[in-house]
Amino acid sequence: MNKKNFIILIFLQCFCFSEDFFNIENALNFSVIKDREVYYAGENLYLNFDINIDKGYHIYSTDPAGSLSPTYVEISDSSLFFQIGILNEPIPNKKYDNNFSQDIYFHKGNVQLKQDLKLSKDLKPGIYNTQATLITYVCDDSKCIPRWDEFDFSFEVKAGQERSEYTNDLISYYNFISSSSNSNELDEEINKGLLSFIFFSLGMGFLALLTPCVFPMIPITVSYFTKEGEKGNTNPFYSASLYAIGIITIFTSLGLILSFTIGASGAGDVAANPWINIFIGLLFIYLAFSLFGYYEIQIPSVLRKFSLNQEGRGGKIGILFMSLTFTLTSFTCTVAFVGALLATASQGEYFWPIIGMLSFSCAFASPFFFLALFPQYLSRLPQSGGWLNSIKVVMGFLELAAAFKFISNADLVWNWGVFDRFYVLLIWSILFLLISIYLFGYLKMPLDSSINRFSSLRIISSFIFLFIAAYLSTGLLEGRKIHGLIESYLPPPNEEHWIENFDEALEIARIEKKPIFIDFTGYTCTNCRWMEINIFEENDVQELFSKFVLTKLYTDGREDIHRKNRELEINRFGTAALPFYVILSHDDQVIDTFPGMDPNKENFINFLNQSYSKLYE
Repeated sequence: MNKKNFIILIFLQCFCFSEDFFNIENALNFSVIKDREVYYAGENLYLNFDINIDKGYHIYSTDPAGSLSPTYVEISDSSLFFQIGILNEPIPNKKYDNNFSQDIYFHKGNVQLKQDLKLSKDLKPGIYNTQATLITYVCDDSKCIPRWDEFDFSFEVKAGQERSEYTNDLISYYNFISSSSNSNELDEEINKGLLSFIFFSLGMGFLALLTPCVFPMIPITVSYFTKEGEKGNTNPFYSASLYAIGIITIFTSLGLILSFTIGASGAGDVAANPWINIFIGLLFIYLAFSLFGYYEIQIPSVLRKFSLNQEGRGGKIGILFMSLTFTLTSFTCTVAFVGALLATASQGEYFWPIIGMLSFSCAFASPFFFLALFPQYLSRLPQSGGWLNSIKVVMGFLELAAAFKFISNADLVWNWGVFDRFYVLLIWSILFLLISIYLFGYLKMPLDSSINRFSSLRIISSFIFLFIAAYLSTGLLEGRKIHGLIESYLPPPNEEHWIENFDEALEIARIEKKPIFIDFTGYTCTNCRWMEINIFEENDVQELFSKFVLTKLYTDGREDIHRKNRELEINRFGTAALPFYVILSHDDQVIDTFPGMDPNKENFINFLNQSYSKLYE
């Protein structure tokens, strides 16, 4: 079908879908801002378009070769003022259209375009006013409707020489902005092909293992499968494989299903739900006392009736339940890659999010296969009873410590103010002290055997846990902070110099003419705490922060403002990742983004420096 027929088809659709034609104005909105206020004759003027497209709609690319009717800007009286250059765009999405037998390039969600206008060298000093029109087609899966959106803009020309160096900086600046979108980076990886995308997704999964949110599941996994290995009729390789496959399946399916039904932040919302966190905390307490030897965990009799092999069925359900627990704990601090995948899935894409989530979760689950495998073989070593029971008891205390991490998450969301940093740290100090007392033999558990001789390993371990308890207790002193990794698991302190309302921050930025630094964060996000403790508090970073209006937007609470923050991150920046950092100009233009946790302080400092210098060079 040629473009002439396409135009005819468009007008037929407009006639047939007149109601959609009049309602389409709600499907797209945009703002326009110039790159600066004052120009010299002969310089480039750039119009920055920040376009928001409703879910389910898209617009065509600006490239005529890949569009049935490209998006473009029409300037009235342009020959008097400008030479019209290209309308720059980020990397578009691509799909094959069977109706037109060709690849179609399009944009959805939030997209930033930049129109290049070369000012005439004959312009005299003064203020010039002109009119323009953004011309595009807004489409859904069944139809396209044309849009002609008129807007005015003015610019001032002063006497002086053309600043070619400044113009080149602006071109570089635009390229910098265009490459910063998280969703665009994902599209770029997709365009490299299936195999390349799978390897990229695997790499992201392995990198995610380095984040602090994974660590709580290490002692949980070891302790659970240590106890599982004591069952004589279990196959360690089968159990470990079931655990890893369960993580992969549940992580992928739960994340995508919640994104399709609730939205891009659905998985994070469920994981951050205070009831879920209370449940996980109580579950860990229940498992801990089982490890202490006070009772054996038995599957409920109702479930046993479904299988003659009751013990085997119980083991499978328990392992899959642990896979679900692992998934929920990991979703509380979704990495940037998964956040972009879930945002893409929430917009109706299926193939690439499924491939990406499967590949990511395979890498993410792989170390936990071995963590589940080795304790089971360890449990079967000869004469493992006494010392193995001591290991289980120590693991039980660690599970209690993890439990209060999740209970404090619920406290933060519900704003109880009970399990704050002080009391959680106090509980942890006591638990590590109890581990030391237990290893010294002054505390007995129901399944402990008599200790005739203390091994050197047991004595050394006792002193190590005593030292940890003493170190943790130093954090109870007012103003005393401990290691950043430990602090990242503790509830955050109140920070008065951060604004927690976007509209308020934008108003202050406009008054003070300062850029805005946005920290999209979460009450339950461990990776967010790590960045705030280990990077934000560095002197170099604090000095740079003084140049910005600091805004902290929580996305995982229960109030309307938290839902608004969540929608802002997803709709405007195309991700549900936590943490996620954005720098805006005082007039609400996106300067750059910094996705996820990065342990390299210099990368974050460069991000702040480059963003600020691009604004005020």
